[in-house]
Amino acid sequence: MAEESKTPASEQDGGAGGEQPVPAPTENPPVTPPPAPQTETQGADAAAVDDDGSMTLIAHLTELRSRLIKCLLAVAVGSGVGYYFIDDIMHYLTVPVGKLYYMQPAEAFFTYIKIAVVVGFLLALPVIFYHVWRFFLPALTPVERLVLGIIVPVSVILFFLGLAFSFFLVFPAAIMFFKGFGNEELEALFSVNRYFEFVIMFVLPFGFVFELPLVITILGKMGIITSAFLRKYARIVIFLSFVIAAVISPTPDVFTQSMIALPMILLYGVGYLIVRFILRK
Repeated sequence: MAEESKTPASEQDGGAGGEQPVPAPTENPPVTPPPAPQTETQGADAAAVDDDGSMTLIAHLTELRSRLIKCLLAVAVGSGVGYYFIDDIMHYLTVPVGKLYYMQPAEAFFTYIKIAVVVGFLLALPVIFYHVWRFFLPALTPVERLVLGIIVPVSVILFFLGLAFSFFLVFPAAIMFFKGFGNEELEALFSVNRYFEFVIMFVLPFGFVFELPLVITILGKMGIITSAFLRKYARIVIFLSFVIAAVISPTPDVFTQSMIALPMILLYGVGYLIVRFILRK
């Protein structure tokens, strides 16, 4: 009984002035989980967005770089496809003129590379227009997105129609015109490099010229021009068409300039008809 009575006293002494009792450690102490690691994408997104939710300049430049890389990859893939079918492409390119020649050992090889790159650019053109549209998409309103979604494919279609019109209709006539100057003493020998440069300089302008009705339609829809305005300045447009044709024509002859100016005038008339009878302005 005496020992039992001493035990509470010793505990009281220890609690009052002795050593503090050490609590026994638990088997599974609570562990605070570390914060989840932030991925590079999340970090870039967090750093790229301001407090108001708009993208910073770094974010725009990053997106621009990404889309440029995708466009270049599309051109590279298209160039590979073009080089794979280079024999067939050269066959169609040489149909208007017949046989070609090369004057330097590496001329044919580098011309093939140029042709493959141009074909790759043309094949990648829808991809390029798509990425341009996607880059400007966040800054557009829903109505502007709809309008641009219509303009982009239409512009691509008109561009290829201009190329086809020039190569299959206008270009053969131009080649026959130039070959007509040959005779028994003067034979035409076309270099493959010079011929390809002539094809590019002759065909590409038609792709841009065929965008004229689309440009006139957009300006008419915006109320900038009207059918009366187009009718008033028709004579000036005819004169400027021949001036522009003289500038962009690969040769100084009147025939080639006329083959570029006349479609431009006809397309201007198509734009006028659209503004007057469809837009009714």
